[in-house]
Amino acid sequence: MKEKSATSVVALGGLGEVGKNMYVITHEDEIIIIDAGVMFPEVGLLGVDYVIQDITYLKQNENKIKALFITHGHEDHIGGIPFLLNQVKIPVIYAPKIAKDLINKKLEERNINYPNIEVIDKDLQVNFKHFMIEFVNTTHSIPDSFAVVIHTPNGVIFETGDFKFDLTPIGPMADIHKMAELGKKGVTLLLSDSTNALTSGFSNSESVVDETLNDIIGKHIGRVIIATFASNIFRVKHIVETCKKYNRKIIVFGRSMEASIELALNNGLITDKSIFVDSNAAKSLKRDELCILCTGSQGEPLAALSRIANGTHKQISLLPDDLVIFSSSPIPGNAESINRIINKLYLKGVKVYTNSEFSDIHTSGHAKEEELKWMLRIIKPKYFMPMHGEFRMLKRHTEIAQLCDIPEENTFICSNGDVILLKDGVVSRGGKVQAADVYVDGSRVGDVGSVVIKDRKLMSQDGILITILNINTLSRKLLIKPNVTARGFVLVNENQELMNKIEHKISEIVNNFLKTSLYNYTDLKNQIILELLPFINELTGRRPIILPVIMEVNKKED
Repeated sequence: MKEKSATSVVALGGLGEVGKNMYVITHEDEIIIIDAGVMFPEVGLLGVDYVIQDITYLKQNENKIKALFITHGHEDHIGGIPFLLNQVKIPVIYAPKIAKDLINKKLEERNINYPNIEVIDKDLQVNFKHFMIEFVNTTHSIPDSFAVVIHTPNGVIFETGDFKFDLTPIGPMADIHKMAELGKKGVTLLLSDSTNALTSGFSNSESVVDETLNDIIGKHIGRVIIATFASNIFRVKHIVETCKKYNRKIIVFGRSMEASIELALNNGLITDKSIFVDSNAAKSLKRDELCILCTGSQGEPLAALSRIANGTHKQISLLPDDLVIFSSSPIPGNAESINRIINKLYLKGVKVYTNSEFSDIHTSGHAKEEELKWMLRIIKPKYFMPMHGEFRMLKRHTEIAQLCDIPEENTFICSNGDVILLKDGVVSRGGKVQAADVYVDGSRVGDVGSVVIKDRKLMSQDGILITILNINTLSRKLLIKPNVTARGFVLVNENQELMNKIEHKISEIVNNFLKTSLYNYTDLKNQIILELLPFINELTGRRPIILPVIMEVNKKED
């Protein structure tokens, strides 16, 4: 009798980081993929637009891929789809309705024609030779969010997607009953969202935020400006409903906010289109009849709120009776940018509300510690692997799992590329596959590596120095003195003595080289960099990128 094959689970993104989620499940000749997100670059990744997964494993096993399943429509779960489709063949994508609309818009912008997107609902079952996949409604900050349940020959895998438990949500409730039924039948491995594992307690209900915003907007006499995540469609929906209640019209600024409202209107989440006005119609309204809904809750320099705060917005100027509400919380790394905008708003004399223990104007879409315990208790998995989080979050989530009676030896803290094997209901570690970061710079994918990033950092810190040389290759002479220019190194006009020293040093290096060595273009460039860099470092303490440009002349001297 043939021995049963193991089922493998591997993350190509999403472990040790918050973003670029992608989880791959393989059994013999079949692969299914869950999510294909992007991660936005850290400050040090100069010029990089997105970070995506290394999909070498998928390329090597392309003929096994059966489908891509999407849990919900946030960028860290769908943003990588255009790049994935350009590199491997995906037979079909299953996505919730809102996510499908967002994916289609994304593909349209990149001129990618992909007609094979099927809509997920709570009753759908997808069957392959080795897998049966079903879906469970969850609550998150975007409509149409699902957990994915994978029935394999070696046990059941429950992948939560992003979730929270909200007993009074603005949208549909999570299907706790279906989760409990699955838990009762038996779940082998739980993969669970760890984003808020470090935060104790329960997350606030979205209805609490609704009440707070309702109270603030209802009491304010004057114009209200609200900045929030465009992707938080439920938040946008209840801002619209609150404004309607208090007879305020809404003017929208920000391309992503406009797109989200169009999506909400098309899907019936917002029904009154007449509440939205353009900037010309807004001029005829009293200030307490207007709400500005805009992007920029994270202090993005080009977003609408930043331009309003800086006084550079073409259509909006702040007045002292304005009220600005940040209905969001800072994404890690953005606090400084947000504080800068808040300070500018205060300087303009406007009142500012931010989320705090005194004003609940934002709540996370990710489960906090007590909600993570709920998921663990409801699903009752035999084995547990935390996902979607930095390592400190994953570690804390495993500690929470142990509090919920999952033995430590049955928990797996993994890195991207680590393989987990299921065989006959037993889970174990099973090697590693390639899973690095891939940088997207404009339309180029993977061309920007660590060496390029290092050079960009050097240029940003110490600048660049270019020297143009005219050399007669026949007589092996420098025809005229070197032309030296610099950017981001020193101000040339105010450092002429330094530039003269550098020009003299370059002449000396070139003449010595031409006297003692056979002329070679590459060797001469390398020699200039080798000798000039320590010379400049000794004079200035800086190490600029040095680019020698050599103009060759082949001319016999008279």
